[in-house]
Amino acid sequence: MDFIKFIFSKGFLKHVGIAVGVIIVLVFLIMQWLNYSTNNGEFKTVPDLSKLSFEEAKEKLALNDLDYKLQDTINYNPDYPAFSVIEQSPAAGEKVKENRKIYLKINPSKYREITIPYVIQITRRTAESTLNAVGFEVEKVSYKDNIGKDMVLGMQYKGKPISPGDRLPKTSKIELILGNGNRPGGSSANDENDNNAGE
Repeated sequence: MDFIKFIFSKGFLKHVGIAVGVIIVLVFLIMQWLNYSTNNGEFKTVPDLSKLSFEEAKEKLALNDLDYKLQDTINYNPDYPAFSVIEQSPAAGEKVKENRKIYLKINPSKYREITIPYVIQITRRTAESTLNAVGFEVEKVSYKDNIGKDMVLGMQYKGKPISPGDRLPKTSKIELILGNGNRPGGSSANDENDNNAGE
């Protein structure tokens, strides 16, 4: 009976009320702290960083309370300025938490260099196919006296001789030097046949 009287006594109820009040205040403060520390309900819109220079992209992200992280660069894209943002993740327009890292890929300054394959002493058609397969383009052809008609004798890039094993940027335009079917310093086989027929 004394215990029951104690439970319902004013002193006990007062202490219980104080304890409940303290708990409510603590829960409220903890929720406020969690709300502040996690920015609950506060989102930022990811800006469009496409074609911006790296410095411009950093400034734009900072203005939006966002961070960044660079990823490995990818193949050069001529539609984007050199050293500009070519890819971003998350994409522009997405909603993210404040201070979220935006992953960036930067466009290189030029195409990567590749090795010129060995295409000497093969036919023009085969040489063009081989060069195209690795990323080069045959811009034009020129001829010189050589009995091997349409046989590749050499190559040039921007008017200068190049050799198999040299390295040039991908998509470089190469000139092929081919044989025209004539003997050096002499007449062509067709001309000789014509002369013989005339005799």
